[in-house]
Amino acid sequence: MRKKYNIVIEPGEDGWYVVTVPALPGCITQGKTVEEAESNAKEAIEAYLESFIRHNKKVPDQDHVSIRKIAVEV
Repeated sequence: MRKKYNIVIEPGEDGWYVVTVPALPGCITQGKTVEEAESNAKEAIEAYLESFIRHNKKVPDQDHVSIRKIAVEV
C-alpha cells in the first residue's frame, strides 16, 4: 500500500529541524538538516503506520487534512 502525507518542517529552538505530520497526530521527528528531517519523517511515518496495521486500526488518510495560510494583522 502506498500513501502520501503532507509534512511540516520548522526550525526548532535548538537549531534542528522539527517535522510534524498533520494527518498523523503525535507523529513527530527532527533532523540536523532539512534533508535529514525529511528522511527521518519517512521513517517515522512508516513506523506510525506499521503500528496502526499491527493493532488492526484503520490507516489514516491524508484526504482529511488541509494546509492553508491565514493572514492576520499584528
